[in-house]
Amino acid sequence: MRKQAAKKLPLAPDPKFGDKTVTRFINCMMWDGKKSIAQKIFYDAMDKITKDTEEEGYETWKKAVVNVTPEVEVRSRRIGGATFQIPTEVRQDRKLSLSMKWIIRFSRERNGKSMAEKLANELIAAAKGEGNAVKKKEDTHRMADANKAFAHFGR
Repeated sequence: MRKQAAKKLPLAPDPKFGDKTVTRFINCMMWDGKKSIAQKIFYDAMDKITKDTEEEGYETWKKAVVNVTPEVEVRSRRIGGATFQIPTEVRQDRKLSLSMKWIIRFSRERNGKSMAEKLANELIAAAKGEGNAVKKKEDTHRMADANKAFAHFGR
């Protein structure tokens, strides 16, 4: 085990909205270190959301991230030769990380022409409480609820 926890590097706020969580989202979306392409995709998606829904794209993105953020998850724990799914609360930074990863993953799996279009559609759906990312959150919560009996095994 390491002696000291790794230090978190400070994130620079993104150029358009001045928000560090947007930078984190863009970094999560980035492939092969191509940040400028990831930024272009994100900002194009924001413009597309604004054009399609008559709402501010940034506000829709924030609402979508909040709607997808999980409160509990199940973790596998081996006790006496059997593996139990134990529901645990999710740490704050992991909540955000999971919600961003789910939104990006399910927007990549969507049908559409460009990634910006797919991301915009997934964000609009997530902001309304629909879409695959929200379904993933609900499935996670349902699984944790089903395994509530094993909560006493938690650390």
